[in-house]
Amino acid sequence: MNGTSTLLIFVGLFLAGGALSFWKQRMPKGVVALLGIGAVMSLTAGLLRLGA
Repeated sequence: MNGTSTLLIFVGLFLAGGALSFWKQRMPKGVVALLGIGAVMSLTAGLLRLGA
């Protein structure tokens, strides 16, 4: 596990937590969707870098 994959996974989890928090606060759905998409992309990139 290198530093880049660790950082991407950490950022993805951070964004996922933010999306969950914003959803509970009834924030606009566009903001929640943007955070969710960013979280999924970051987590995917981090996990794919683990395999490479």
